[in-house]
Amino acid sequence: MNIMVIGGTSGIGLALARHYLQRGDRVAVCGRHLQRLPADLHSAVSYQLDIADRSSLSQAIDDFAAQGLDMLIVSAGIYFNTRSHLLDEAATLHMLRTNVSGLSHAFELAAEKMLPQKSGQLVAISSIAGLLHDYPGASVYSASKRSVLSLCDTYRIALKPFSIAVTAIVPGYIDTAKLRALNEGDASHKPFIMSEQKAAALIVDAITARRDRVVFPWQMKWLIATLNLLPRWVLKLRK
Repeated sequence: MNIMVIGGTSGIGLALARHYLQRGDRVAVCGRHLQRLPADLHSAVSYQLDIADRSSLSQAIDDFAAQGLDMLIVSAGIYFNTRSHLLDEAATLHMLRTNVSGLSHAFELAAEKMLPQKSGQLVAISSIAGLLHDYPGASVYSASKRSVLSLCDTYRIALKPFSIAVTAIVPGYIDTAKLRALNEGDASHKPFIMSEQKAAALIVDAITARRDRVVFPWQMKWLIATLNLLPRWVLKLRK
């Protein structure tokens, strides 16, 4: 298979790129920091780009897809470790360009390659935060991840007649280097945190089954469902 991973230089994107490369697939790793790639991924095709840059994204997809494109995985995203992170204008626009419009452009460009062949799969990494209902003080990050889920739903409906699957991955806390860095080196206090290896295995299983959406761990899924049942004023008091 020909698989492109955007945001594949670290975290869960890197873990997925490694899995498919070790399986023998042709893999492209895209990211802003290619110098981070470990030695075992040097055999992958690589593209240095920012998903917010449509021109660079288009060039990379055109180049890689010249030999076929069976799957696009979008793991790139901006994350803040607080529920109500205050953003200035530049940071707000950068988050929207990365988490929302960047994903939309990536799906659009990949779909153009997959439609003529009438096969393929688009995969996006969202977040459990995207399942939270809107409430006073809700973060831009949560809203952006709800948009990821909406985009996945829209593309899934549009592309289903052409045998192109769209899978939305909705994880809780994953014990990645980035999450640890945001928590002074230790994220073990995060509720129901999951190892990177276990999360990657669950994601691979969901992709293989061409599932529409997978939410994990189940404890976080039910916790979010419970929070969504609380009145809006209760959530406002929690801020």
